[in-house]
Amino acid sequence: MRKWIQIIHKNTGLSPYVWVVFYILPFYFIFSSSSTYKVVVGITMIISFFICYVLTFVSKGWLVYFWTSVQIGISITMSLLFGYVYFSLFLAFFIGNIHHRVGFFTLYSIHLVSTLVSINYGFVTQNPVIITQLPFVLVSLIGVILLPVNTYNRNKREKLQDELEVANKKISELVKLEERQRIARDLHDTLGQKLSLIGLKSDLAGKLIGKNPSRAQAELNDIHQTARSALKEVREMVTKMRGTRLEDEMFRVKQMLKAAQIGFVVEGSPKLTNTSLLNENVVSMCIKEAVNNIVKHSGASTCWIAIKPSRTELVVQVRDDGCGLAEHPDCLRGNGLGGMKERLEFVNGSLEIGPGPGTMIVIRVPNVFKQPEKEARG
Repeated sequence: MRKWIQIIHKNTGLSPYVWVVFYILPFYFIFSSSSTYKVVVGITMIISFFICYVLTFVSKGWLVYFWTSVQIGISITMSLLFGYVYFSLFLAFFIGNIHHRVGFFTLYSIHLVSTLVSINYGFVTQNPVIITQLPFVLVSLIGVILLPVNTYNRNKREKLQDELEVANKKISELVKLEERQRIARDLHDTLGQKLSLIGLKSDLAGKLIGKNPSRAQAELNDIHQTARSALKEVREMVTKMRGTRLEDEMFRVKQMLKAAQIGFVVEGSPKLTNTSLLNENVVSMCIKEAVNNIVKHSGASTCWIAIKPSRTELVVQVRDDGCGLAEHPDCLRGNGLGGMKERLEFVNGSLEIGPGPGTMIVIRVPNVFKQPEKEARG
């Protein structure tokens, strides 16, 4: 968590110091004055402004506002005495980097009002420097209005992105923790009871083997069956955790449609390269649900599945020549399509129902963009 005294970026790079080049410009305005007193005052204010400008970037807490206020005073004085309004751009840049909301709007308002007053005073008094440089003065005024707001919003957006990344990492850790707990529960429910039963029956068989061999043999047979059942459940659980590849799901779909005496046509290759395992698993589950609906409700004679991968997304179309959803409106309100939409929304995908005849379901999921090897090396 960031401390409240840290109201600006710790590392602002070289950007504030590149602006030092423009400190040469004020000397033109100062030395154009015939008064030695004004020249001394002007040089003193330039040096003071530079020192305060550096101090604002290395200070914390209320000192930041103090040094910024001193700079605003120097900028106003330079505008009134020499017609030099360009210090306001330095201040506009810095004020935009303040994180504290109240502090930002307070300094922004003070700086904007003071700059407007200084420029208007120059017009009222017919200051020749400001009048001859009117285009540059107007550009500076636009910078004073827009630069702080733009910089503040950009920094705020970057801060929100950082917080979003942290939140996503926490969510990822929580998901992993929940998955570990779920696996632990499944293992306990799957193996715990059966292993306990095997242990009890083994003890019983050991006691009965000399007294009642036939009963001991029956207990050993029960142990064998229980062990096989536990092994089967563990394999099923591992298969679910691995997820389902589209290629494997297409094989099962082919068998299901063949058993239902429905023709099956596949367009495109089920071997995917850019799709993540999570997205491929979600697509496989959606295809499974869609084919189940075709077998149960459509009365179709043929089912078509078109697989259309691209660099940005995977599109899968499941179509049949059956009666269509219009004949079974309950399917639209059922848990099948709703569950498919929820799964797809979880991976930023979408589900669309295409036009007839029959029923066409369009499944879309984003693909993982992979940079070509030539571009990566270049």
